[in-house]
Amino acid sequence: MSEEKRVGIVLVSHSAEVAASVAAMAKGLAGGAETVPVAPAGGTEGGGVGTSAELVAAAAASVDQGAGVALITDLGSAVLTVKALLAEGDELPENSRLVDAPFVEGAVAAVVTAATGADLDAVEAAATEAYGYRKA
Repeated sequence: MSEEKRVGIVLVSHSAEVAASVAAMAKGLAGGAETVPVAPAGGTEGGGVGTSAELVAAAAASVDQGAGVALITDLGSAVLTVKALLAEGDELPENSRLVDAPFVEGAVAAVVTAATGADLDAVEAAATEAYGYRKA
């Protein structure tokens, strides 16, 4: 059986625990989604709260299958770090993009959509649509 290339997803948070937990939850809600490469990039190299360009770049490289990489961030410096890496041009895999989506809901929507074999545009659209999810 040939392995289909999937969009990779990186979850960038100020907290390693938050990034890892959201990654696990998104994969679990997507039925395990073992075929979707998802990597958390949370906190700093020393285990503190913050954002590390090195951790983000390493996570993006680890999920790159050639179908694009969606980077979903929590807030503030996580967004700025991803924007800076994208501006550098050679720090992230080709066809990487910052996805403007809510962190938890967007991550779940992105992983579920990527699990279907959808392309990067569809994964981004699904994650972005999560802004419209109503809870009441």
